[in-house]
Amino acid sequence: MDGTRRSDIKPGMRVRIVLKKDQPTGKLTEGVVKDLLTKSPTHPHGIKVRLESGAVGRVKEILG
Repeated sequence: MDGTRRSDIKPGMRVRIVLKKDQPTGKLTEGVVKDLLTKSPTHPHGIKVRLESGAVGRVKEILG
């Protein structure tokens, strides 16, 4: 599942995000969602979240 719909993402979920510095390479960082930062219901590049590690980026994959 991709991370473009806010309703699909909840705190505590395991996701892969792309950090701002990794956008050119597309390198993904895995972690657990702490906060949802995007307020709109959808975003074409992925919902922006903060992970429990403190990393901030856009969700590219939601892990089961």
